[in-house]
Amino acid sequence: MSIRYGTSALHKAAYMTFKRNGEARLFSHNAVRFQEKAGQSENNDRTTHFGFETVPESAKESKVGAVFSSVASSYDTMNDLMSLGIHRLWKDYFVRSLNPGLNSGDRNDVPGWNILDVAGGTGDIAFRMLDHATTINHDTKTSVTVSDINPEMLAEGRKRSLQTPYAGTKRLKFLEANAEKLSMVESNSIDLYTVAFGIRNFTDKQRALQEAYRILKPGGVFACLEFSKVNNALLNGIYKRWSFSAIPIMGELVAADRDSYQYLVESIEKFPSQTEFKSMIEFAGFMVPGRGWEDLTGGIAAIHKGVKPLS
Repeated sequence: MSIRYGTSALHKAAYMTFKRNGEARLFSHNAVRFQEKAGQSENNDRTTHFGFETVPESAKESKVGAVFSSVASSYDTMNDLMSLGIHRLWKDYFVRSLNPGLNSGDRNDVPGWNILDVAGGTGDIAFRMLDHATTINHDTKTSVTVSDINPEMLAEGRKRSLQTPYAGTKRLKFLEANAEKLSMVESNSIDLYTVAFGIRNFTDKQRALQEAYRILKPGGVFACLEFSKVNNALLNGIYKRWSFSAIPIMGELVAADRDSYQYLVESIEKFPSQTEFKSMIEFAGFMVPGRGWEDLTGGIAAIHKGVKPLS
Protein backbone atom coordinates (compact mmCIF):
# COMPACT_ATOMS: atom_id res chain seq x y z
CA MET A 1 0.00 0.00 0.00
CA SER A 2 1.41 3.37 -0.97
CA ILE A 3 0.67 6.00 1.64
CA ARG A 4 0.79 9.76 1.28
CA TYR A 5 1.43 11.98 4.25
CA GLY A 6 3.50 15.08 4.96
CA THR A 7 0.91 17.81 5.51
CA SER A 8 -2.11 17.73 7.79
CA ALA A 9 -4.44 16.87 4.90
CA LEU A 10 -2.21 14.06 3.76
CA HIS A 11 -1.83 12.81 7.32
CA LYS A 12 -5.62 12.65 7.51
CA ALA A 13 -5.80 10.71 4.25
CA ALA A 14 -3.21 8.22 5.51
CA TYR A 15 -5.05 7.83 8.79
CA MET A 16 -8.41 7.24 7.11
CA THR A 17 -6.88 4.70 4.72
CA PHE A 18 -5.55 2.72 7.64
CA LYS A 19 -8.77 3.12 9.63
CA ARG A 20 -10.87 1.72 6.78
CA ASN A 21 -8.62 -1.33 6.60
CA GLY A 22 -9.00 -2.25 10.23
CA GLU A 23 -9.33 -0.74 13.67
CA ALA A 24 -6.37 -1.15 16.01
CA ARG A 25 -6.95 -3.62 18.76
CA LEU A 26 -5.04 -1.77 21.44
CA PHE A 27 -5.69 -4.15 24.28
CA SER A 28 -5.35 -7.60 22.77
CA HIS A 29 -5.26 -10.50 25.18
CA ASN A 30 -1.49 -10.84 24.94
CA ALA A 31 -0.47 -7.20 24.71
CA VAL A 32 0.87 -7.07 28.23
CA ARG A 33 3.48 -9.72 27.45
CA PHE A 34 5.11 -7.28 25.08
CA GLN A 35 6.11 -4.92 27.81
CA GLU A 36 9.53 -6.49 27.80
CA LYS A 37 10.23 -8.54 30.88
CA ALA A 38 6.97 -7.46 32.52
CA GLY A 39 6.68 -8.57 36.10
CA GLN A 40 10.35 -8.04 36.81
CA SER A 41 11.48 -5.19 39.02
CA GLU A 42 12.45 -1.83 37.55
CA ASN A 43 15.89 -2.16 39.08
CA ASN A 44 19.14 -3.27 37.55
CA ASP A 45 18.21 -6.95 37.92
CA ARG A 46 16.03 -6.76 34.79
CA THR A 47 17.30 -9.10 32.13
CA THR A 48 16.88 -9.42 28.39
CA HIS A 49 18.31 -11.54 25.60
CA PHE A 50 21.48 -11.02 23.64
CA GLY A 51 20.94 -13.63 20.98
CA PHE A 52 20.34 -16.81 22.94
CA GLU A 53 22.20 -15.47 25.96
CA THR A 54 20.37 -13.91 28.91
CA VAL A 55 22.09 -10.71 30.03
CA PRO A 56 21.30 -7.75 32.29
CA GLU A 57 19.48 -5.01 30.38
CA SER A 58 22.25 -2.62 31.35
CA ALA A 59 24.78 -4.79 29.49
CA LYS A 60 22.93 -5.37 26.22
CA GLU A 61 23.49 -1.91 24.76
CA SER A 62 27.27 -2.20 25.02
CA LYS A 63 27.29 -5.77 23.72
CA VAL A 64 25.18 -4.85 20.69
CA GLY A 65 27.35 -1.78 20.19
CA ALA A 66 30.44 -3.98 20.03
CA VAL A 67 28.80 -6.15 17.35
CA PHE A 68 27.95 -3.23 15.10
CA SER A 69 31.28 -1.50 15.67
CA SER A 70 32.81 -4.73 14.41
CA VAL A 71 30.61 -5.09 11.31
CA ALA A 72 30.22 -1.41 10.35
CA SER A 73 32.73 -1.51 7.50
CA SER A 74 31.30 -4.77 6.15
CA TYR A 75 27.63 -3.96 6.73
CA ASP A 76 26.52 -4.73 3.16
CA THR A 77 28.37 -8.03 3.25
CA MET A 78 26.65 -8.85 6.53
CA ASN A 79 23.20 -8.19 5.08
CA ASP A 80 24.06 -10.11 1.91
CA LEU A 81 24.87 -13.13 4.05
CA MET A 82 21.82 -12.72 6.31
CA SER A 83 19.36 -12.36 3.41
CA LEU A 84 21.04 -14.35 0.63
CA GLY A 85 21.58 -11.01 -1.10
CA ILE A 86 17.89 -10.12 -1.30
CA HIS A 87 18.04 -7.27 1.25
CA ARG A 88 18.71 -4.74 -1.52
CA LEU A 89 15.46 -5.65 -3.26
CA TRP A 90 13.57 -5.58 0.05
CA LYS A 91 14.90 -2.09 0.81
CA ASP A 92 13.96 -0.82 -2.65
CA TYR A 93 10.44 -2.20 -2.24
CA PHE A 94 10.15 -0.83 1.31
CA VAL A 95 10.94 2.70 0.11
CA ARG A 96 8.63 2.45 -2.91
CA SER A 97 5.78 1.31 -0.65
CA LEU A 98 6.24 4.46 1.46
CA ASN A 99 6.53 6.73 -1.59
CA PRO A 100 8.44 9.45 0.30
CA GLY A 101 8.21 13.04 -0.81
CA LEU A 102 5.48 15.46 -1.70
CA ASN A 103 4.77 16.19 -5.36
CA SER A 104 3.63 19.79 -4.98
CA GLY A 105 3.99 20.85 -8.61
CA ASP A 106 5.30 24.39 -8.92
CA ARG A 107 4.31 25.44 -5.41
CA ASN A 108 7.29 26.62 -3.39
CA ASP A 109 5.41 27.15 -0.14
CA VAL A 110 4.83 23.45 0.53
CA PRO A 111 7.34 21.97 2.99
CA GLY A 112 8.86 18.57 2.38
CA TRP A 113 8.59 15.63 4.72
CA ASN A 114 10.58 15.44 7.92
CA ILE A 115 11.81 11.83 8.03
CA LEU A 116 13.67 10.09 10.83
CA ASP A 117 15.50 6.89 9.88
CA VAL A 118 16.36 5.07 13.09
CA ALA A 119 19.22 2.56 13.35
CA GLY A 120 20.04 3.74 9.85
CA GLY A 121 23.71 4.52 10.39
CA THR A 122 25.09 3.54 6.99
CA GLY A 123 22.43 5.52 5.13
CA ASP A 124 21.04 2.65 3.07
CA ILE A 125 17.42 3.65 3.59
CA ALA A 126 17.99 7.41 3.84
CA PHE A 127 19.74 7.67 0.47
CA ARG A 128 17.00 5.61 -1.17
CA MET A 129 14.27 7.83 0.31
CA LEU A 130 15.95 11.04 -0.81
CA ASP A 131 16.51 9.61 -4.29
CA HIS A 132 12.85 8.59 -4.49
CA ALA A 133 11.56 11.94 -3.26
CA THR A 134 13.78 13.78 -5.73
CA THR A 135 13.42 11.68 -8.87
CA ILE A 136 9.89 10.29 -8.51
CA ASN A 137 8.06 13.07 -6.66
CA HIS A 138 10.28 15.98 -7.79
CA ASP A 139 10.58 17.01 -4.14
CA THR A 140 13.81 18.77 -3.22
CA LYS A 141 12.66 19.79 0.26
CA THR A 142 12.08 16.47 1.98
CA SER A 143 14.86 15.79 4.47
CA VAL A 144 16.08 12.73 6.36
CA THR A 145 17.84 12.55 9.71
CA VAL A 146 19.79 9.32 10.10
CA SER A 147 19.81 8.29 13.74
CA ASP A 148 21.98 5.55 15.17
CA ILE A 149 23.35 4.72 18.60
CA ASN A 150 26.63 3.51 17.13
CA PRO A 151 29.24 6.12 16.11
CA GLU A 152 31.09 3.69 13.82
CA MET A 153 27.92 3.02 11.83
CA LEU A 154 27.28 6.76 11.55
CA ALA A 155 30.85 7.32 10.40
CA GLU A 156 30.29 4.76 7.66
CA GLY A 157 27.10 6.56 6.65
CA ARG A 158 28.83 9.94 6.50
CA LYS A 159 31.56 8.42 4.34
CA ARG A 160 29.03 6.88 1.97
CA SER A 161 27.04 10.10 1.80
CA LEU A 162 29.99 11.77 0.07
CA GLN A 163 29.10 9.69 -2.99
CA THR A 164 25.60 11.23 -3.05
CA PRO A 165 24.37 14.74 -3.91
CA TYR A 166 22.99 15.14 -0.37
CA ALA A 167 26.23 15.39 1.63
CA GLY A 168 26.59 18.76 3.30
CA THR A 169 23.02 19.85 2.49
CA LYS A 170 20.06 20.53 4.77
CA ARG A 171 18.37 17.44 3.37
CA LEU A 172 20.62 14.96 5.18
CA LYS A 173 21.67 14.98 8.83
CA PHE A 174 23.24 12.42 11.15
CA LEU A 175 22.32 12.01 14.81
CA GLU A 176 23.90 9.78 17.43
CA ALA A 177 21.00 8.76 19.65
CA ASN A 178 19.34 5.88 21.47
CA ALA A 179 15.97 5.02 19.88
CA GLU A 180 14.53 4.42 23.33
CA LYS A 181 15.42 7.96 24.50
CA LEU A 182 14.89 10.49 21.72
CA SER A 183 14.56 13.49 24.03
CA MET A 184 16.33 15.73 21.49
CA VAL A 185 13.49 15.14 18.98
CA GLU A 186 10.36 17.23 19.57
CA SER A 187 7.00 15.57 20.07
CA ASN A 188 4.68 15.61 17.04
CA SER A 189 7.48 16.71 14.71
CA ILE A 190 8.15 13.75 12.39
CA ASP A 191 6.16 12.79 9.28
CA LEU A 192 7.71 9.37 8.74
CA TYR A 193 9.70 7.17 11.14
CA THR A 194 11.54 4.26 9.54
CA VAL A 195 13.67 1.49 11.01
CA ALA A 196 15.16 -1.25 8.82
CA PHE A 197 16.89 -4.31 10.26
CA GLY A 198 17.51 -2.53 13.52
CA ILE A 199 14.67 -2.84 15.99
CA ARG A 200 15.41 -6.46 16.85
CA ASN A 201 18.66 -5.23 18.46
CA PHE A 202 16.97 -2.72 20.77
CA THR A 203 17.00 -3.48 24.47
CA ASP A 204 13.42 -2.29 25.11
CA LYS A 205 11.49 -2.51 21.86
CA GLN A 206 8.21 -1.40 23.41
CA ARG A 207 9.78 1.75 24.77
CA ALA A 208 11.25 2.50 21.34
CA LEU A 209 7.80 2.10 19.78
CA GLN A 210 6.35 4.49 22.35
CA GLU A 211 9.07 7.04 21.51
CA ALA A 212 8.22 6.64 17.82
CA TYR A 213 4.59 7.35 18.67
CA ARG A 214 5.53 10.44 20.69
CA ILE A 215 7.65 12.12 18.02
CA LEU A 216 5.40 11.37 15.05
CA LYS A 217 2.86 13.99 13.98
CA PRO A 218 -0.80 12.96 14.19
CA GLY A 219 -1.32 10.99 10.99
CA GLY A 220 2.41 10.28 10.77
CA VAL A 221 3.58 6.81 9.84
CA PHE A 222 5.79 4.26 11.57
CA ALA A 223 7.36 1.80 9.12
CA CYS A 224 9.60 -1.13 10.01
CA LEU A 225 11.45 -3.61 7.78
CA GLU A 226 12.84 -6.51 9.79
CA PHE A 227 13.76 -10.19 9.57
CA SER A 228 10.78 -12.24 10.68
CA LYS A 229 9.29 -15.73 10.85
CA VAL A 230 9.23 -17.83 7.67
CA ASN A 231 5.71 -19.06 6.89
CA ASN A 232 6.64 -22.09 4.76
CA ALA A 233 7.97 -25.18 6.52
CA LEU A 234 10.30 -26.24 3.70
CA LEU A 235 11.72 -22.75 3.20
CA ASN A 236 12.03 -22.32 6.96
CA GLY A 237 14.09 -25.48 7.26
CA ILE A 238 16.41 -24.44 4.45
CA TYR A 239 16.79 -20.89 5.77
CA LYS A 240 17.52 -22.00 9.33
CA ARG A 241 20.14 -24.46 8.15
CA TRP A 242 21.78 -21.68 6.16
CA SER A 243 21.49 -19.23 9.05
CA PHE A 244 22.91 -21.36 11.84
CA SER A 245 25.37 -23.46 9.86
CA ALA A 246 26.69 -21.27 7.07
CA ILE A 247 26.39 -17.63 8.16
CA PRO A 248 28.67 -17.78 11.24
CA ILE A 249 31.30 -19.65 9.22
CA MET A 250 30.97 -17.14 6.37
CA GLY A 251 31.30 -14.33 8.92
CA GLU A 252 34.56 -15.82 10.12
CA LEU A 253 35.88 -16.25 6.57
CA VAL A 254 34.71 -12.91 5.18
CA ALA A 255 35.00 -10.63 8.22
CA ALA A 256 37.08 -12.68 10.68
CA ASP A 257 34.19 -12.28 13.13
CA ARG A 258 32.21 -15.44 13.79
CA ASP A 259 30.76 -14.27 17.12
CA SER A 260 29.08 -11.14 15.72
CA TYR A 261 27.42 -13.12 12.94
CA GLN A 262 26.34 -15.82 15.39
CA TYR A 263 24.64 -13.14 17.50
CA LEU A 264 22.88 -11.65 14.45
CA VAL A 265 21.46 -15.05 13.50
CA GLU A 266 20.27 -15.65 17.05
CA SER A 267 18.74 -12.16 17.25
CA ILE A 268 16.48 -13.01 14.31
CA GLU A 269 15.32 -16.18 16.05
CA LYS A 270 14.48 -14.25 19.23
CA PHE A 271 12.57 -11.45 17.50
CA PRO A 272 8.78 -11.57 17.97
CA SER A 273 6.59 -13.16 15.32
CA GLN A 274 4.65 -11.01 12.88
CA THR A 275 1.50 -11.29 15.01
CA GLU A 276 3.32 -10.50 18.23
CA PHE A 277 5.10 -7.48 16.77
CA LYS A 278 1.84 -6.18 15.34
CA SER A 279 0.37 -6.30 18.86
CA MET A 280 3.35 -4.37 20.19
CA ILE A 281 2.77 -1.65 17.59
CA GLU A 282 -0.91 -1.49 18.52
CA PHE A 283 -0.07 -1.39 22.21
CA ALA A 284 2.06 1.71 21.58
CA GLY A 285 -1.09 3.42 20.29
CA PHE A 286 -0.80 3.03 16.51
CA MET A 287 -3.54 2.13 14.07
CA VAL A 288 -2.46 -0.72 11.80
CA PRO A 289 -3.80 -1.79 8.39
CA GLY A 290 -5.53 -5.14 7.87
CA ARG A 291 -3.56 -7.95 9.41
CA GLY A 292 -0.75 -5.49 10.15
CA TRP A 293 2.22 -6.65 8.09
CA GLU A 294 3.40 -7.74 4.65
CA ASP A 295 5.64 -10.78 4.34
CA LEU A 296 8.60 -10.65 1.99
CA THR A 297 10.15 -13.80 0.49
CA GLY A 298 7.94 -16.14 2.46
CA GLY A 299 8.33 -14.26 5.72
CA ILE A 300 12.14 -14.17 5.84
CA ALA A 301 11.49 -10.47 6.29
CA ALA A 302 8.32 -8.44 6.88
CA ILE A 303 7.17 -4.85 6.61
CA HIS A 304 5.09 -3.45 9.48
CA LYS A 305 3.32 -0.09 9.37
CA GLY A 306 1.28 1.93 11.81
CA VAL A 307 -0.36 5.35 11.76
CA LYS A 308 -0.56 7.72 14.71
CA PRO A 309 -4.24 8.65 15.14
CA LEU A 310 -5.28 12.21 14.40
CA SER A 311 -6.77 12.61 17.85
